[in-house]
Amino acid sequence: MHKATTIFTNPPSIVTSAAVGGKMEHEGPYGGCFDKINDDPYFTTETFEKGESQLQKQAVRIALEKANLKEDDIDVLFGGDLLNQCVGTTYGVRDYNLPFLGIYAACSTMSEGLLLASMLTAGGFAGLAMAVTSSHFCTAERQYRMPLNYGGQRPPTAQWTATAGGALAVSPEGGAPYIRGVTIGRIVDMGITDANNMGAAMAPAAYSTIREFFEDTGMRPADFDHIVTGDLGKVGSRLDAQLGDSDGLDLRSTHLDCGLMIYDSEKQDVHAGGSGCGCAASMLCGHFVPELRSGKLKNILFAATGALLSPTVSQQGETIPSISHLVWLSSDRG
Repeated sequence: MHKATTIFTNPPSIVTSAAVGGKMEHEGPYGGCFDKINDDPYFTTETFEKGESQLQKQAVRIALEKANLKEDDIDVLFGGDLLNQCVGTTYGVRDYNLPFLGIYAACSTMSEGLLLASMLTAGGFAGLAMAVTSSHFCTAERQYRMPLNYGGQRPPTAQWTATAGGALAVSPEGGAPYIRGVTIGRIVDMGITDANNMGAAMAPAAYSTIREFFEDTGMRPADFDHIVTGDLGKVGSRLDAQLGDSDGLDLRSTHLDCGLMIYDSEKQDVHAGGSGCGCAASMLCGHFVPELRSGKLKNILFAATGALLSPTVSQQGETIPSISHLVWLSSDRG
């Protein structure tokens, strides 16, 4: 079997990042990490969908401004979201004059976008590559679950889709953090059919990719400050740790989950935690990238996870296939 892991000889750099959030995210423990907060769920537009597009537009603009970059400096933009045909992204970035590649990996979209951006820059195919993604509680609820005014009961395993997003730019040259390596995930389906239990569906995919990285590199969890997943929530995080225990791989001491970080589960009614493309993306761009840049963190693995389902196939009784892509981020170029 070919290795899914690539370790870069010349690690590229994340030269800028930006995180945008909503009111709930601002009220969470990491509310101060966001570059911009929007209390209005419509983002001053007429619909929630237009609001999500505005969120992405803000994230890209702020990321460019923070590094004094112009649109013409960007060779390619990778972007995606949870909406049908990824309209949150396409309508959000259509006014930017950027070469664009749309991607879909559900809630693992940021790790896939960052993976692709790093491969293009490390391989000499792009000088500056961007990745952007978002999610919105209201758009996701009415596409994947129930109308917002229905008032349906949410089971304890359900997670709260973050109204948030993140954008970043990758360059062959620059300072910390560096992308030292990546692991392309494989689709894993353990037969879960409950769309209100995404954590159980995604945990095996997260563990599969994390284990493959360690098998390919010979490294161990103790080599990293944190192994960051998103968004397994309470249920998936427990399962991920148990899967590691069964293989003798201790993930408990280093594991963090963006779905458990972004909200205060004691004060905010989010049930099993946060979810959505924007959950992991905003935590990466707003918290982990600055921590690595400052040297407070040395090495992390970022493994966002996505459930690759649609409302149609879910209603037909299909199981939920999931995927997780992994990126090794470091304050040291190696």
